[in-house]
Amino acid sequence: MNDITKYFILYLIIINIIAFLAMYIDKRKAKYGKWRIQEQSLFILALIGGSIGAIIGMNIFRHKTKKLRFSIGFPIILILQIVLIISIWNDFVA
Repeated sequence: MNDITKYFILYLIIINIIAFLAMYIDKRKAKYGKWRIQEQSLFILALIGGSIGAIIGMNIFRHKTKKLRFSIGFPIILILQIVLIISIWNDFVA
């Protein structure tokens, strides 16, 4: 495994932990009627690689599960990311 792959995997781990924690924090703030994390910020975290963490957080904390743009949006982002990674990997290996 080369350095680029190691750094990419480390990045994905960190961004997914951040997205997971963002879902937790937003759920706690919603529960207590406090300032919330913007929905746009949650989507940005998913778009930059945190879609798995966001999906897991959404389901564990039962947060945003009734909002169609999240319950469908996060999985669509994940699918697109998987397709992109496979495409780049195939180009890189070939």
